[in-house]
Amino acid sequence: MTSVLEVRGLKTYFYTSQGVVKAVDGVSYSVSEGETVALVGESGCGKTVSALSVMRLVAAPAGRIVDGQILFKGQDLLKLDEESMRRHRGREIAMVFQEPMTSLNPVLSIGRQLTEGLEIHLGMTARQALRRSVELLAMVGIPDSERRLAQYPHQFSGGMRQRMMIAMALSCGPSLIMADEPTTALDVTIQAQILELIKDLSRRLGVALVIITHNLGVVARYADRVNVMYAGKMIEQGTAREVYASPRHPYTLGLLRSVPRLDEPRKSKLVPIDGQPPDLTRLPAGCAFAPRCVYKIDRCTREVPPLEPVGTTGHLSACWVADKLEAEVKT
Repeated sequence: MTSVLEVRGLKTYFYTSQGVVKAVDGVSYSVSEGETVALVGESGCGKTVSALSVMRLVAAPAGRIVDGQILFKGQDLLKLDEESMRRHRGREIAMVFQEPMTSLNPVLSIGRQLTEGLEIHLGMTARQALRRSVELLAMVGIPDSERRLAQYPHQFSGGMRQRMMIAMALSCGPSLIMADEPTTALDVTIQAQILELIKDLSRRLGVALVIITHNLGVVARYADRVNVMYAGKMIEQGTAREVYASPRHPYTLGLLRSVPRLDEPRKSKLVPIDGQPPDLTRLPAGCAFAPRCVYKIDRCTREVPPLEPVGTTGHLSACWVADKLEAEVKT
């Protein structure tokens, strides 16, 4: 498959009065045409910042992309000036933000927020953009779409606002969509509808999709490949099947064990991950997960493990005891 996005050694830091927050510290991953890739991890692990870095929307002056490459169809986005990046943003690369109510402009109608991008990026006339907007709302399942264009965000329900965000993301026919927690605060039924919609549109239109989430059920159902993040770093990568069947990092195993399973007895207790996520301004020496890890050895507290191949082709883990963990999982 043709690679749409390649992130190589990305580092995004925030310079604060308390110290340097290494929100994204040497992250690498890729997304191919028509593929769905998931970024998984606890809140604060760097998932959203990595997506904002791709969009070049990191809040300055505190936030800075200090190193790495973001190759979109072979072109390094970090070398583009702001005007060139603006032409890519929305047209070639779109983002479904985490909170649609705060991402939509409350004083502009739904129709205007849809037509603006079409007029700017595709050069449509007002009439053409309006016609296309009606089609987009219908595509994402919003009924009576022509009348809805005159309404405002507060007149839409949470699910409809999320559908509106998806319509905006798809409006200009992008090659890549970054979906940041696309089902936050939605009820389970609406979550399923939204995710099925995104996946179906990605499959039909050949759009590369990055889903940012901490919901492992979503990942199991919709993702082709999984990237697990912890403390700003990638700690495990592989196909969804490989990562779920044979996790090779204690953090990934902990995430999976903390999720309820239908094939377990009803009275079975979940196994939480002990401790708290680390302070990114004062990371411990060695592996950042070591203070919470039940499999740690002395080497874990001294040396940072590299992301290396384990098992089958394409499965990577940053853990000194990955082989021991494989035996643990099998038992």
